Amino acid sequence: MKPSSLLITAFVGFIITFSPSQALAFNPNFLISDTEFTDRFALDVGQIYSILQRGMLGSFVTPDIDGRVRHAADIIWRAGQRNGISPKVILTMLQKEQSLIEDPEPATSQFDWAMGYGVCDACTHETPEIQRWRGFAKQINSATLQLAEGYLGDLLTVGQTVAGFSPGKPSRVDDEVVVPANNATAALYTYTPHLHGNQNFVNIFQRYFAERHPTGTLLQDAVTGGVYVIKSGKKHAITSRAALLSRYHPDRVIQTDPSTLASYQDGLAISFPNYSILRTHTTTYLLVDDVLRPFDSEETKRSLGFVPDEELEVKEEELAGYEIGEPITQETSYPNGVVFQLTNTDAYYYVEDGVRHPVVTEDILRERYAGKTIHRVEPVRVESFKPGGPAKLPDGVLVRTHEDPTVFIITEGTRRAVVDEKTFTEMGWDWEDILVVHEDTLLVHPLSVPFNLSDDESQTSTASHE
Repeated sequence: MKPSSLLITAFVGFIITFSPSQALAFNPNFLISDTEFTDRFALDVGQIYSILQRGMLGSFVTPDIDGRVRHAADIIWRAGQRNGISPKVILTMLQKEQSLIEDPEPATSQFDWAMGYGVCDACTHETPEIQRWRGFAKQINSATLQLAEGYLGDLLTVGQTVAGFSPGKPSRVDDEVVVPANNATAALYTYTPHLHGNQNFVNIFQRYFAERHPTGTLLQDAVTGGVYVIKSGKKHAITSRAALLSRYHPDRVIQTDPSTLASYQDGLAISFPNYSILRTHTTTYLLVDDVLRPFDSEETKRSLGFVPDEELEVKEEELAGYEIGEPITQETSYPNGVVFQLTNTDAYYYVEDGVRHPVVTEDILRERYAGKTIHRVEPVRVESFKPGGPAKLPDGVLVRTHEDPTVFIITEGTRRAVVDEKTFTEMGWDWEDILVVHEDTLLVHPLSVPFNLSDDESQTSTASHE
């Protein structure tokens, strides 16, 4: 057993310690990010097939919902594509519900009720009312359809799931109060209204899919010099310095060997600065992150303050792969974002596309909106916009508070405690890059699972920096 507080080393004026932290405990309020939950492209069929080789599903074929006989990997992939749920989530649930990923000799009932769909706490596998959902392919299709169109659909239209779960709303689960941090967490509690089951989901997901480099990590090929950003397990080439500077801090780039980069799937290349105006021979777009928003007319573009000198002429093929977002009309408010400061309280808000987001600390203001002009306005001006969630730090930022030396990496909008010094140094991070922030800055980011490169799954300490 490790001592409760152990001095390990000291350099550049800082003390590095390892100490037990509550940050390592399961956080029932945050199970998985919304992005990871709905990323239907997270795995291809070949990657799913490889994972299934751990158990009997590696050779399992059965009729799909259309009656055609397919391999389990193909059924899983098709359901994810059809219903908009990540295949990583499907694989995790297959293991959580029936141990199907790893069981070498599963029973027929494990295939029949692969996702546990329709099997209520008071039901048995023979309950007549649930027989229409029996079968491997039916289970996967019904479960993913329920998660996407049922639970996530209800959250978008009525603000809560059929069981009453909603982000920010306290709910009682197994005699404990849970406050879901996002839609994905609310959906998973609706599917499995028990703490232990959802803790199993988190543990399995991390065991199968924990990434070496969290979302927001900047990597540079040590041979070619090419720079990439890791997002949701894929590498995205950043092909221009202007694109890099508009989105990231270039001094946080980590050099790595080509083989590490080769282990990642290629994602959409990042070639243009954020909020670029891109004009093809038919349409003019505003680029917002990875989404192209078309202007509905030249008049709209002018009325919102965009001028022709700011436009970049591009070919249609240069925009292949981008998602096409909602059109920008004359009713669209601040499609490229603006920072307001209230005259009565000095509080900050970021407004984009008609939605106001409180900026709770100057830490977030500096890191997220550096370079933006701050406009002082009366409160009534900001109150006219729809309320949204709080602004957060960019992904890939290392932080700690003045009060607690535990180091966190911000990724997918959450905070993950860095488990030990070995993890920190092997990642190539620099202690001088750690931002010391106000506690309120930290609390804006839901606590997620610890970040750990160690093979020791029983590790119970976190890297801290004093």
